Amino acid sequence: MLYIIYQEDRDDGAEIRASNKDEHFAYLDRHQDILLLGGALLGDDVVKRTGSCLIINVPSREQAEEFSRNEPFRKAGLFKSVKIARMRRGQWNPAAAPKTAEGN
Repeated sequence: MLYIIYQEDRDDGAEIRASNKDEHFAYLDRHQDILLLGGALLGDDVVKRTGSCLIINVPSREQAEEFSRNEPFRKAGLFKSVKIARMRRGQWNPAAAPKTAEGN
């Protein structure tokens, strides 16, 4: 089952994000077997990170919640809100994705 995890940063979270970035990426690497897509939410200036969005494939909501609870940014208190919702796959077109990580 697919779950989308939508997380919004605290307004004062830049230092938390910076100091936990390596641990966050290591966590995602360890879970690449369930991670379909992940990325930072960006401000309109394309520099400021305002949160993150992860799409994972796990058998249950409980496993999605556990994955989110153990994610290093969340454990460090970066997010002011976390929403987890089940989703259906629907359209799937990786070829339409931007060519760069920043969406250019």
